[in-house]
Amino acid sequence: MIKREMYLKKIRDLYDSELIKIIVGVRRSGKSVLLLQIIEELKEKGIKEDHIIYINFEDYDYTDYTKPKAFNKYVKDKIKDKNKYYLFFDEIQNVEDFERVINSFRATINASIFITGSNSKVLSGDLATYLTGRYISIKIMPFTFSEYLELLISQGIKKDKDEAFLEYVEWGGMPQIYNSSSIFERKMYLRDLYNTVILKDVVERNNIKDVNLLNRVIQFMMENIGGVISANSITKFLKSDNIITSVDTILNYIEYINNSMIANKVSRYNIRGKSVMTFLEKYYFVDLGLLQLKSIPIEKKIGGRLENIVYNELIARGYDVYIGKTDNGEIDFVVDDFGNRFYIQVADFLSSEEVMEREFGAYKSVTDNFPKYVITMDKFDYSKEGIIHKNIIDFLLDK
Repeated sequence: MIKREMYLKKIRDLYDSELIKIIVGVRRSGKSVLLLQIIEELKEKGIKEDHIIYINFEDYDYTDYTKPKAFNKYVKDKIKDKNKYYLFFDEIQNVEDFERVINSFRATINASIFITGSNSKVLSGDLATYLTGRYISIKIMPFTFSEYLELLISQGIKKDKDEAFLEYVEWGGMPQIYNSSSIFERKMYLRDLYNTVILKDVVERNNIKDVNLLNRVIQFMMENIGGVISANSITKFLKSDNIITSVDTILNYIEYINNSMIANKVSRYNIRGKSVMTFLEKYYFVDLGLLQLKSIPIEKKIGGRLENIVYNELIARGYDVYIGKTDNGEIDFVVDDFGNRFYIQVADFLSSEEVMEREFGAYKSVTDNFPKYVITMDKFDYSKEGIIHKNIIDFLLDK
């Protein structure tokens, strides 16, 4: 397994911090491996093993400790002195009332605490209330394209970048997907992942009765990557297939899907008014490999897939990302880095003057001096009028 340096470098300076380190991400995106890599680095620094406590709450051996009192006692019984302990709790959302227990550890033990979760609600509700200002959250994603290339090198596989990129577009970046070259085995792995996420993080957690309806909603979202999605549009689509449901039900399902981290909601940003608009959002999937699974074939809209890859890359790098609303239309991404901003348009190819005008012309009403990019699969540099054109592979590999 490759070292997730992209995330480790964000956490390294906090290994001894009292801030609680919260690592969130969809199941099997590499959270557990990241914890183990942190533990290995601590051992290399000389931290004794009996001062490192690790619990994976997906492991059946720890089922008895998913009750708050049992969890609290198990950990407290391992504290033997006043030296610093390093506490690692994987998939913490499986513990009842875990927020109170974590806060108690923070207040009563000399400890550095790391927790992971596969549901965005780990960062909401009671935890946020108890730990206001006392935690840092890091969102972990499946492999970026550069990490995928690093994996190929570690496996002794030689592929040119173009061939590797097409495979990445097709299969995504789930860390374990490339353990096999068999299409059948890859699809079985992805199907198992999908079913696990849907069953545990959506259906069971939210007591959903109509799983078929849920799958139809996800199907619609997959078919419209890069397009504006609303509960009304999904309701009308389902009605055309004689499936009658309410807008409120669809709104709830979209929220559940978003909370499971299988898809991410992107809000609009009014560039002129400098405000976030909470309607007509877009959704991008955490991994394109999941599109392999649906029983109804999904049209391969390469533009939407490239948008999805660029969005995931930006999130992995730690940026805040929005859709840009202008007077004349929209810009694919407004990217914020603590007040520094840049803009991105994504297309497959600049295949005609009309396409060139559409992509570069999207910036006509943007009068600020922040960098503006057009990202495509073209090899030739079409930069003009201060707008930077980049090949998507070059963009993904540009550190």
